[in-house]
Amino acid sequence: MCDKYKKLTPEEFKVIINKHTERPYTGKYDDFFEEGTYICKQCGIPLYRSNSKFKSNCGWPSFDDEIPGSIRKNTDADGIRTEILCSHCGGHLGHVFEGENFTEKNIRHCVNSISMDFIPQTSSLEKMTAYFAAGCFWGVEYMFSKLSGVIDAISGYSGGFLKNPSYEQVCSNKTGHVETVQIVYNPNIISYEKLLKYFFEIHDFSQKDGQGPDIGDQYKSFIFFVNEEQKKTAEKIVKELKDRNLEVSTQIEKVKNFYSAEDYHQKYYEKTGKAPYCHSRRTIFKEDYLNFKI
Repeated sequence: MCDKYKKLTPEEFKVIINKHTERPYTGKYDDFFEEGTYICKQCGIPLYRSNSKFKSNCGWPSFDDEIPGSIRKNTDADGIRTEILCSHCGGHLGHVFEGENFTEKNIRHCVNSISMDFIPQTSSLEKMTAYFAAGCFWGVEYMFSKLSGVIDAISGYSGGFLKNPSYEQVCSNKTGHVETVQIVYNPNIISYEKLLKYFFEIHDFSQKDGQGPDIGDQYKSFIFFVNEEQKKTAEKIVKELKDRNLEVSTQIEKVKNFYSAEDYHQKYYEKTGKAPYCHSRRTIFKEDYLNFKI
C-alpha cells in the first residue's frame, strides 16, 4: 500500500481492500445529513457532496451523483452488479444501481460508511483533484510531481467512452480517451489557478495534433474540470493567453471519467532515471508564482 495513504484498521481493510460489506443500518453515515463533503477513507480525495445524498432506507448511505472523476466503475466479481471504487487509490466503496426511481437522476450509489470520512462545510478540504492532458502522460506526471502542494500525480486516461481501457486501446485512437494525469493537491498550499498556469508553461498549447513528436488524438491538450469554479478559472486563463495573441488549442471539458494507466506507466521517469523528452518549463506568467519540492 502506498505510504501516502491512511493506515487502515482491520475492519476498514476488510471492506476497502477485501471488498466486504458492512452490516446494514450500522454505518456512521447511514442516517447522517450534515452539509459537507464525503472523502475516501484511504486516500482522502473528495467523492461525494452532501447535496447528492438522499434517504433510501436501504441501510447504507445513498448518493445520486459523484464528484466528477472521483469514481471508477467495474463489473462486480458476481458478474451482475456494478462495483464502485475510488478512482485514485482503487479502494472499494460499494455498488451502483439504476432504475429504482428514488430521485430524478434515477441512480443510487450504495456506499459503505466505513469507506468514507466526512469534512463539514465549515472546514477546508486538504485534498482536491485536477485533471490535465498535455501529451505523453509520463512527462506531465513528472513535471507536476515537482510542485509543492502536489500530493500525488497519477497517469491515466480520460475523456472517452470505453470503460477501463488499455494503453493499446487508447493508442488506437478509437476510444476517445486522451492520456491524462490526475493531480491530487492541497488547495491550502497551491491553488488551482497556479496549477493551470504551470500546465500551460510545460507544453506547447498551440499544437493541435499532439505534443512534440507524439502525434495522435491521445496526445492532445485538454483541461478536464471538476466543477464550475475550475471551469471559470480555466476559461479566464485561456482568455488571458488569447488576449496576448497566443494561439490556444487546449480544449476545456468536464471530466466524465478517469482510469489509472497500467503500473508500468506510473512514475516512469523516476523508475527509469530518464528525463522528459517533450516537456520542459518556459516562463509565460510571473516567475515567482510557484514553489518546487526540494
